[in-house]
Amino acid sequence: MNFIEQIIEEDIRNRKNEAKVHTRFPPEPNGYLHIGHAKSICLNFGIAKKYGGKCNLRFDDTNPVKEDTEYVDSIKEDIRWLGFEWAEEHYASDYFDQLYLWAEQLISDGLAYVDDQTQEEISKGRGVPTKPGDESPYRNRSVEENLDLFRRMRAGEFPDGSRVLRAKIDMASPNMHFRDPIMYRILHADHHRTGDKWCIYPMYDFAHGQSDSIEGITHSICTLEFEVHRPLYDWFCEALKIHHPQQIEFARLNLNYTIMSKRKLLQLVKENHVRGWDDPRMPTICGLRRRGYTPQAVRNFAETVGVAKRDNIIDVSLLEFCAREDLNKTAIRTMAVIDPVKLVIDNYPDDLVEEMEAVNNPEDPSAGTRKIPFAKELWIERADFRENADKKFYRLSIDREVRLKYAYIIKCTHIVKDDSGEIVEIHCTYDPETKTGMPQSNRKVKATIHWVPVSHSKKAEVRLFDRLFSVPDPDSCDEGQTFLDNLNPDSLVVKDVFVENGLTFEKASSVKHFQFERIGYFYCDPDSTEETLVFNKTVSLKQ
Repeated sequence: MNFIEQIIEEDIRNRKNEAKVHTRFPPEPNGYLHIGHAKSICLNFGIAKKYGGKCNLRFDDTNPVKEDTEYVDSIKEDIRWLGFEWAEEHYASDYFDQLYLWAEQLISDGLAYVDDQTQEEISKGRGVPTKPGDESPYRNRSVEENLDLFRRMRAGEFPDGSRVLRAKIDMASPNMHFRDPIMYRILHADHHRTGDKWCIYPMYDFAHGQSDSIEGITHSICTLEFEVHRPLYDWFCEALKIHHPQQIEFARLNLNYTIMSKRKLLQLVKENHVRGWDDPRMPTICGLRRRGYTPQAVRNFAETVGVAKRDNIIDVSLLEFCAREDLNKTAIRTMAVIDPVKLVIDNYPDDLVEEMEAVNNPEDPSAGTRKIPFAKELWIERADFRENADKKFYRLSIDREVRLKYAYIIKCTHIVKDDSGEIVEIHCTYDPETKTGMPQSNRKVKATIHWVPVSHSKKAEVRLFDRLFSVPDPDSCDEGQTFLDNLNPDSLVVKDVFVENGLTFEKASSVKHFQFERIGYFYCDPDSTEETLVFNKTVSLKQ
């Protein structure tokens, strides 16, 4: 049980909020969700489910300049993909009329005023935490003048940036958020839902707590950077005398080799450093989905990371481990050769094609078996042969034996090179008494390698992904550099490979998740066609 659940269980025992639990997930629709949001989704929806409560989806759409319905739709898709469904769907813009009335109420109570200062003057006037700030020269306007100016702000009489509405709290507070925070600013911009109805928009700190209150939220669960905002959250609820939810903060998710800033992720997309928000190298949920991560793997990761009170950095290998663990149970096995070299079995009949039986998933007997054609000429991995092998190399070399998976034991006799000295053919013989399943097949050899038949294979494209950044902390830069200088130039390698002939477009596009035996887990990319299958490497078999 984490500390948030302890708080909730204590509230239930004390019959607080009539022992009800109502959470919410409140993303701003200004970008695509990433793995950090996935943790928050799992936490908010998971808590609601555990305690028989409800979880709302509320879009914090108070900044029309950055928000778009594209992001709204993507967020809904991501939440549903993770396996959750919200009880109610709301938008902060649903409450613009009520928020405006509450702003007028605070003005009438002498707790808010219109300020004509520039943003620079306001920032300067706030000062520093160690000494009081300077009061605005407009702080003591009359209620009547403030109401008149605020209504004229709403009517569109003033240009952007010319005036703001500020709460009148305490310019000497050590909490900088209490030094007369801005409640409303002027933005002559069309909103994705309200159009041009409004030209003033509430700030997050004014909209968030009140939105929670309107919806009857009991536990407003936020990441740790909002801890300093909590006194202001409480102040607005108390000043307005409205339902007061409890804000609880937890540590946000930070991964090494990863950027979580929406602004920087947007920069990667706009400047074409990646192929889009769903690029499999991105930490976005849609990027993880396209790479081949499963919803269960992401949920398991969120549960394994847990809920902490202090920020820390999680190794991205833990996320990869969770993917590997889940895919091992579900992915269909197939064979593919990434870096092919031809293997010729000299004593195998020229026209014979056998069918070898292969298990689709040893972890799941119900997955059944498949037939793989076996012939004289095969593709094997170039790395599975070494001309001058030492004793620690157990795979194929001259005069050494290996087993071909699901087939026979072979022994290398000689190799053929081209004019440049590159090996183009590996020749061997096979022992017909060692076919997998035959009594003699139990003869031990030190290695088993995979293969596909030259005559019964097909070409496919694989996209091999590495970490997008080459250093654990992409934001750690030398002077004059940015996080972009830490991009990994080898984060994507595209190769033409050979796969089993039975891996048809219909099978690949319906099964989706595959284990390329001895290589890793791969996912059928939406770019796949009848002519060309495309696979994204999700994660290797081992760390």
